[in-house]
Amino acid sequence: MGPTDMESHLRSIAKAVTWRAGGTFVTFAVAWAVTRKVELAAQIGLADTLVKIGAFYCHERIWNRLKFGREKSPEYQI
Repeated sequence: MGPTDMESHLRSIAKAVTWRAGGTFVTFAVAWAVTRKVELAAQIGLADTLVKIGAFYCHERIWNRLKFGREKSPEYQI
């Protein structure tokens, strides 16, 4: 992937939102299949989403502190 092939921030945000929406729907569907209660399934789906957003944020912040897999920036670029 070259410099012109990088994703825009808007595209990355759209992908993240649609991925999370899909995950929320799957959680809701599983909870509904198990409980057969729509309101409870919706509560579980919402709680799952909020917890996972927080967990992902913490995960990202931890990875930002690690040097593993990072490449040094060149001293200069032409």
